[in-house]
Amino acid sequence: MTDERVFLLDVDNTLFDNDTLQQALIAHLEEEHGEAARTRYWEIFTDRWAKIGYADYLGALQLYREEDLHDPRILRMSSWMVDYPFGNLLHPKALEVVAYLGRFGKVVILSDGDAVFQPRKITRSGLWEAAGGHVLIYIHKEEMTADIEAHYPANHYIVIDDKLKILSAMKAVWKGRVTTVFPRQGHYASDPAILAAYPPADLSVAHIADLLGMDLEQVLPHPLRTGDPHAG
Repeated sequence: MTDERVFLLDVDNTLFDNDTLQQALIAHLEEEHGEAARTRYWEIFTDRWAKIGYADYLGALQLYREEDLHDPRILRMSSWMVDYPFGNLLHPKALEVVAYLGRFGKVVILSDGDAVFQPRKITRSGLWEAAGGHVLIYIHKEEMTADIEAHYPANHYIVIDDKLKILSAMKAVWKGRVTTVFPRQGHYASDPAILAAYPPADLSVAHIADLLGMDLEQVLPHPLRTGDPHAG
């Protein structure tokens, strides 16, 4: 069955304040393990992110542990990560936005991340339940448009993401079948180099909660049916 509209909602810095989570992690590492441990873990984390293309907090922790097998305190770091009260870092009215979008189409959480920590974050924050279990997590989601279509066929997609790179890549594939929405939240959304490198999104909002004040039937284009020559 093909839906009229499917909303594809990013998590980190779109619905969830991931910048603050990272700051809390850095502070915790320094407080519990010292400046040297904090610095070394973050070096491993950022190097691994550059290599694999997503934030792998637990994978970086495993690599850090291999460097210091004799420090039992390291084993407690994983508990801090997976037991974090993620719901406290949802952007204001994030769950309300998920419910509101559901009035206009099917809502799907679309995220990049690992197979353990990212699902845990999405579940414990309440986003998994809010989206009715419609969750997709990839390594490079912008390369997975065919798989997304296989899981959630639609006449029109609305991609909401704080990264212009993601929005631009999906626009290049889906063309007129997608509306891109850019919430200007988080460090990616305010980086001048990134803003200059990609074309603007179809719709830009200062905060994800701004979508609550919009009549989306008026803002969004009418979904194009499969076979429409303008569907691109």
